[in-house]
Amino acid sequence: MNLNSNLKILRKKRGITQENMADGLGISRSKLAGYESSINPPLDTLVRISDYFGVSTDILLREDLSSYSEFKLRELLETDQFLRGRKLRILTTTVDQDGRELIEVVSQRVKASYMAGFSDPEFIAELPRFSLPFLPTDRKHRVFQVDGDSMLPIQDGTWIVCEYVDDWTSIKDGERYVILTEQDGVTFKIAYNRIKEEQKLLLCSANPIYVPFEVGAEQIREVWKYRLAIS
Repeated sequence: MNLNSNLKILRKKRGITQENMADGLGISRSKLAGYESSINPPLDTLVRISDYFGVSTDILLREDLSSYSEFKLRELLETDQFLRGRKLRILTTTVDQDGRELIEVVSQRVKASYMAGFSDPEFIAELPRFSLPFLPTDRKHRVFQVDGDSMLPIQDGTWIVCEYVDDWTSIKDGERYVILTEQDGVTFKIAYNRIKEEQKLLLCSANPIYVPFEVGAEQIREVWKYRLAIS
């Protein structure tokens, strides 16, 4: 593992002192010095370090950042932060008079417009919206209408409730997602995560007559995880 040397490289790359980083992680400076030397941190601290830098634990543990050029290191860090959504993606949403987030409805009729207006507050505010009291209030949800027969047994015209996914590296293989892309617009598919290795998603249909296809991370605009269907 390259964790110890990678911590030091990242800290210096960001221009952070050991004391400041230790304060940010909630640990002592001596512990951080040990982690940069030869001691491996416990799992919970490793996760905090990952969040602190906006870099995946895979990169911290497996990549030898000392072999990277200055350009490649900067590019890798910026790409990883983009894929994980750290402070980069701002979701346009609506709230009720008490400040509670509402669930906007994207019908088949407005799917083409959604590609252009997904980040426009005025467009989002014009969508039909409602609330479902049994859904978690700490997560953002949106309803999409299924178009076509590629995801049988979920039928054409079915309304599906989906949860917003900010961190694209968390997409789970074999689960269903609504993906908004530059090329294909709003599409409902089974996803296989190739983000970390290839910066791509493999999207498959439940109906075998449709051919799987890949989308690059640079084409993705939003990801929503399927939760339930409403007949």
